[in-house]
Amino acid sequence: MKKVLLPFLFVGTMIMIYVMGKTSTTLKTAATPIGILNLEFAYNNVKTAAVVQAWAPNNTIDNITVAKNNTYYDFIFLAFYASFLFFTGKKIAQIKNSNTGKLIANGAIAAGILDIAENAGMLFTLSGNLSGAVAFITVVCAAIKWVLAITVALYCLAGIVSLIWHKKFNMLFT
Repeated sequence: MKKVLLPFLFVGTMIMIYVMGKTSTTLKTAATPIGILNLEFAYNNVKTAAVVQAWAPNNTIDNITVAKNNTYYDFIFLAFYASFLFFTGKKIAQIKNSNTGKLIANGAIAAGILDIAENAGMLFTLSGNLSGAVAFITVVCAAIKWVLAITVALYCLAGIVSLIWHKKFNMLFT
């Protein structure tokens, strides 16, 4: 089981990145050039209203429904990426005997929890409930989540490179 856990979580993460990318293409509009990220970082009522308005149902597409579905997919994605980053970081920290690495790996769990809160805020907004407080909390959760996830990902990437350099990469799967 240990030998397949990291590859399984990695493949699941990559599949969900693909699925979410394919299913969210219509969310990139002139008013929302970075798609769902425009909603993640809409920090007040004016910004969230502009995103919701840009995605309002028209004759061809209901981007509110697309955004809701993309957010539901994100719950699956976050389970994969947070688990992958946590277990990879934890294993690298164990191999390197690094307490700092163990702490960094725990950041992946915190990022997953913050992603859940962010998703809840976005679903609240996409259901027609515009709230400055919810928008602000969603942005704070998103920003901290991104910092944590990127930090853990960089730690894992550096750790994997180091393991390859020292010919210990196979230790990740034991």
